[in-house]
Amino acid sequence: MPKSLRIAVIGGDGTGPEVTAEAVKVLKAVAPLEGLAPELVHYDLGGARYLRTGEILPPAVVEELRRCDAIFLGAVGHPDVKPGILEKGLLLELRFQLDLYINLRPVKLYPGVETPLRDKGPADIDFVVVRENTEDMYCGAGGFLQKGTQSEVAVQTAIYTRKGCERCIRWAFDYTRRRNNPKKTLTLVAKTNVLTFGHDLWWRAFQDVAREFPDVKTDYNHVDACCMWMVKSPEAYDVIVTTNMFGDIITDLGAILQGGLGVAAGANMNPDTKVGMFEPMGGSAPKYTGKNAINPIAAIGAMGMLLEHTGHAAAAERVLKAIQHVTGTKMKSQAAGKMGYGTREVGNLVAGAL
Repeated sequence: MPKSLRIAVIGGDGTGPEVTAEAVKVLKAVAPLEGLAPELVHYDLGGARYLRTGEILPPAVVEELRRCDAIFLGAVGHPDVKPGILEKGLLLELRFQLDLYINLRPVKLYPGVETPLRDKGPADIDFVVVRENTEDMYCGAGGFLQKGTQSEVAVQTAIYTRKGCERCIRWAFDYTRRRNNPKKTLTLVAKTNVLTFGHDLWWRAFQDVAREFPDVKTDYNHVDACCMWMVKSPEAYDVIVTTNMFGDIITDLGAILQGGLGVAAGANMNPDTKVGMFEPMGGSAPKYTGKNAINPIAAIGAMGMLLEHTGHAAAAERVLKAIQHVTGTKMKSQAAGKMGYGTREVGNLVAGAL
């Protein structure tokens, strides 16, 4: 009997529904090959709903999402909605309410994909960033004093807890062990020489948890040094664990190293519960909406990550190999409008290569 898989699908804004459709197409193509029976539940969430109803994320929807096996999100961001409203009210709110404390970002260069780094290839760019996903500056703690005056004061507070950093670090050590890369090295990225309170907590938690994983090598980079080394010697990295804000920044750098946001996929997970949220890292790209020009590879890769997380490793491996075949032998570029194919055609190619 096919294995059931209940997936909440949120196409979102701009080109989000277009890349989501291609990811779903690949899911439906791989499902019979691996004995899966996906049940897709579509949710109207995003800028259009907010402009129509004033709602962003109704509480009843959150409860429904908790009962799904996974959530697939296309994109968030609408040109007619002030920046920050949808990002905080939908994306960050889901991370907080579902306690999705791990953001997992593979930085992997696929065959045939150009990187701006000279003389680097797929063997050199293959590492993973584990980003803490529910604390730091993103908690929204802070406020204004005398706003709009010459005496205005703005305060934005970074919040770190021992529980928050330790659970992320422990998962990163375990993931490094399971990834079984020959390097078997976990690198903490922080700024302990300047952020001497919160990042000292991260440093001490890292040292304490490391004792439980004697088989995993450890390293430390200040975040600015990490940015330099990611460009100079990306092959030095295996797994990076870092704070929410620094992870947000260095994963965008990682996306460029692997060929751009059209390729980069990510996961938001709570390893203690079944539901996770998977998404392409690119934004809603409204200027390409409806043009059949946006790259769906990142979205398809995110669907592969969803399959991996929900216990369907063989299906995930099929999707990964199909993506690599298409990038390596079919596509001219990963840039929107320059792929040599349209959005739907790339989805067809990946589905056909399964």
